Amino acid sequence: MPTRNPLSRVLRTLSSIKTGVILLILVVIASAIGTVVLQRPTTEADQIERTYSPSALYWLDKLGLTDVFHAWWFVVLLVLVATSIVLVSIDRFPRAWKVLTNPYKVTDSHFRAVLPMQDKIPVADEDAALSLAERAFQKVHLKAERVGPGKEASLYAERNRFSVLAVYIIHASLLLIFLGGIVDALVGYKGFLMLVKGQTLSQVELSTKKVKELPFAIRFDDGGRENYADGSPKKWWSDLTVIEDGKEVMKKQIVVNDPLVYRGVRFYQSTFGDSRKIDSLTLLAILKADPKVRKEVTLRGNAATAIDDDATVQITNFIPDYVIRDGQIYARSNDPVNPAIQLKIESKKAGTTGTWLLPEDPQNSNAGPTPWAFAYKSGELAPFTGLSVSHEPGQWGVWGGVLLMAVGLTMAFYCVHRRYWAVVVNDPKLGTVLWIGMQADKNREHYADEFKEIAGHIRNELQIQSAVGTTEEKSLAHA
Repeated sequence: MPTRNPLSRVLRTLSSIKTGVILLILVVIASAIGTVVLQRPTTEADQIERTYSPSALYWLDKLGLTDVFHAWWFVVLLVLVATSIVLVSIDRFPRAWKVLTNPYKVTDSHFRAVLPMQDKIPVADEDAALSLAERAFQKVHLKAERVGPGKEASLYAERNRFSVLAVYIIHASLLLIFLGGIVDALVGYKGFLMLVKGQTLSQVELSTKKVKELPFAIRFDDGGRENYADGSPKKWWSDLTVIEDGKEVMKKQIVVNDPLVYRGVRFYQSTFGDSRKIDSLTLLAILKADPKVRKEVTLRGNAATAIDDDATVQITNFIPDYVIRDGQIYARSNDPVNPAIQLKIESKKAGTTGTWLLPEDPQNSNAGPTPWAFAYKSGELAPFTGLSVSHEPGQWGVWGGVLLMAVGLTMAFYCVHRRYWAVVVNDPKLGTVLWIGMQADKNREHYADEFKEIAGHIRNELQIQSAVGTTEEKSLAHA
């Protein structure tokens, strides 16, 4: 009577090969969705919003389709597949273990009757027939084993017995891959980090919009890009420094596909460009009281720079594209096409004063009671770098599973388990015969030629033995 235990039914269903295949197909479909649908955070939010309508994006986010490999339902799917693989292996492994540890060496009449690859060779001397068969096996590099006593003895040989474990090696590889995926989904994360030159951050914005605090900080020291002749980007690079406990512990220049890796966290070069902050600014300072007194001053960032022994100047505000309304300067856009630079001058004699420098409109520059007037010479915007951040501790399991699968597939397809038997039996039609048989776990048609070769060697050995015996008989007769 079938059991009514629900748990037993679930386990029996999961241990079915059909169930395992269906679950694997679902995993493949989910993975395909993860490659077709734009994923956060590897794709910029603006691009995702441009690609999908607001309603479509809402449901994609709601169903976890914009971050498939971290979605709860994908984790559940991996757990079900892993459970199915374990149950299938437990259910079928005892039979493979029996073949591995206790192979079927002695044949019976029923087995010999149905074996597809077999041959019968009439013989006169049973002991000599087995010896000749053993010699024929050696010619094809088979080490035959004598099984059974006296006249009941037979020969047994095999190739690639270990290949019966191939399917379980493949199962183990899948388990490693799925385990790696589960670990990544549960404790791994992906995010994005934007840094301006000189900036240090230890927080990463995750794809879930949450903020992840790193146990260390990243500083963007410098960067650059190389363009093709048409102006399109050819190469970006960023010089990064890892700071932990207030100390610089690592430096690396990263480019696309060559990330910085520290404590299992990877920082990939994702984007690069000019920020809306000044990196360096070269000015000509002119003393208003004596215009002949001129000094070239280079400002870097927001640091104060000395003009002379009395005064310093520093940048306090930068507007890339300004407009004047009611006598006040406002930002019109973020494009650096019409900049306005606010300067602060500290003088021991005149105190602290300020002025605006308008490179595109010098006549309206230097408004304010400052002892110095300034003329713009050159300037550069500070670069920014966009870093894709990922922590995937399960990747070692994934890569280990891939390598193990390669081993398992090689064993499964190129190391076929083949068994060979030779035994002297009585045949109702042919009398005493040497029965030889071969069994291959797969690709039987492919190994039919190998079996014919072995049978041919045995026939040749018997013919040679028969010829030698006939010659000896004639020699004795003449004597």
